[in-house]
Amino acid sequence: MAAAATGAILCGLALLVVAGAATSPAAAAPAPADGCKSERENGSKKRRQEPPLWVFGDSYADTGNLGDLGRELTHAWYDPYGDTFPRRPAGRFSDGRVLTDFVARALGMRTPVAYKVRRRASRQKLARGMNFAVGGAGVLDTGNFQRNISAQIDLFQAMQKQRRRGCDASDNKDDTAGTALVVVSGNDYAYAADKDNGTSAAIAYIPTVVRELREQLRRLRDEAGMRRVVVTNLHPMGCTPVFTRPLDYAGCDPLANAGAAQHNAALGSVLAKLDPANATFLLLDVHAPFAAFLLDDNSSSSSTRFTSPLRPCCESFSPDGYCGEQDENGTRQYTLCDDPRRHFFWDDVHPTQAAWAAVAATFRATVKSFIST
Repeated sequence: MAAAATGAILCGLALLVVAGAATSPAAAAPAPADGCKSERENGSKKRRQEPPLWVFGDSYADTGNLGDLGRELTHAWYDPYGDTFPRRPAGRFSDGRVLTDFVARALGMRTPVAYKVRRRASRQKLARGMNFAVGGAGVLDTGNFQRNISAQIDLFQAMQKQRRRGCDASDNKDDTAGTALVVVSGNDYAYAADKDNGTSAAIAYIPTVVRELREQLRRLRDEAGMRRVVVTNLHPMGCTPVFTRPLDYAGCDPLANAGAAQHNAALGSVLAKLDPANATFLLLDVHAPFAAFLLDDNSSSSSTRFTSPLRPCCESFSPDGYCGEQDENGTRQYTLCDDPRRHFFWDDVHPTQAAWAAVAATFRATVKSFIST
């Protein structure tokens, strides 16, 4: 949400081509979830109790949907990403697990399969739901040629229609809707700031982004039939290393943080009007735990968990470089910390697995309670 290096924020990529995971809904051929077929074939088995989890969003939630377009464009498929989990690069924008993994764990289930690998997934895995989130995406188009939130929901609805066409007419009470997780982490504002060269342009874009986000949340409830929708607010964007590096990692950008706060206030107001009884939507507050770990003074127990909260574990030599960068001889152009567990951020914009675990611990009970009511 500021001019400085915003092409990298969020998530992971400054420029992408249309190939790889950026398939349009019209071009995609969604695979059926095979839920009806598996239930007919196994009618004697007990019906699955856990509602599936459907994930929409960007790289804070992506578990492998971004296509591998080379190291320079798609860092998450190259070392040192995935060092902690699964101990190899696998398309997650971290050293390990990301927000999706921890929300699924809070619901007592395994991580839903990524849309990109759906054709290789078993029926058992497909029964968990699916993750449509892709790095670089936004609520609106972000210039990264990735499916935005609306296009991701289009894919979900197309997949459900195809599934129902393969079901018996009597199978009209399927429970495929379940729970949606919507993760929006700031790509729209990075795009606006880059395009118009300033933080003010990004802040002026907030009403447009939130208005469109409201429409997509309404779609999930009224058209897609989601029983529960969990949507994140924005973290303090000015505390990501892309903003703290120019400040020698000693402080956060106050204007970018103010923009995130304004987005959060607008989103809260939208949800209050969309769902006054709090029956369908849960605003998942990631801003507060991020702020607690990143902004509290060093005497607090939360801040001392991470010895370098504003400095990334994987730091490029150049402000214009990236984690995982190599020169023409294959020599690293970045430094790597000894222990990612002591760092909140993995790269310029993405948290470590340890950071996500700490943040998730603050909302695990709330999410579980909301879904089970």
